[in-house]
Amino acid sequence: MLEGRPKLFGEWSYLAMLGFVVLASFWLEFAFRLRVLRDPMRLLKTITLVAPVFVLWDAFAIANRHWFFSEELTLGIFGPFGIPLEEYGFFIIIPIAGILTLEGVTNFFPTVKSWIARVRRVKK
Repeated sequence: MLEGRPKLFGEWSYLAMLGFVVLASFWLEFAFRLRVLRDPMRLLKTITLVAPVFVLWDAFAIANRHWFFSEELTLGIFGPFGIPLEEYGFFIIIPIAGILTLEGVTNFFPTVKSWIARVRRVKK
């Protein structure tokens, strides 16, 4: 399926991408003292709310051949619904990276922080 395309990391490609996401975002926790990772219940609630929806979405898409996961670019370990292990990791790592990025931006850029505060006030 992927003949002729470069496979820099081979079967480790998806896992490498997740590693790059971790490197690109998790340093924010320590650089800006965000305290996101110190509240595991908050993270668990966030992931528990969104992950099941995306697992079902992936399962539906795979079953209906909307997309697939290449065995050449994944470890070849598949969990329930034919979803690769790395995709389950994606459902954990990406929400945490998103929260860290949002918190990092709001702490680093006061104008962004004040804009978000104004938007929240308008919504109330």
